[in-house]
Amino acid sequence: MTQLKDAKVGSTVVVKKIAGVGPVKKRIMDMGITKGVELYIRKVAPLGDPVEITVRGYELSLRKADADIIEVEAV
Repeated sequence: MTQLKDAKVGSTVVVKKIAGVGPVKKRIMDMGITKGVELYIRKVAPLGDPVEITVRGYELSLRKADADIIEVEAV
């Protein structure tokens, strides 16, 4: 397993765990990123922040700090 921030552009990954706690974890889950959901990595900004993903049919940009607490596995 790796962190979402380390996933390659153009790959599809599955969320295995969200390591955050409290409001940070709730905010990520409210965006539709939950255990078992597939994420498609669309783009990563030149300095790695933010990461643009497709989740549940919509596009979402995540800060590197948020992407760091999401553990994923390649499909």
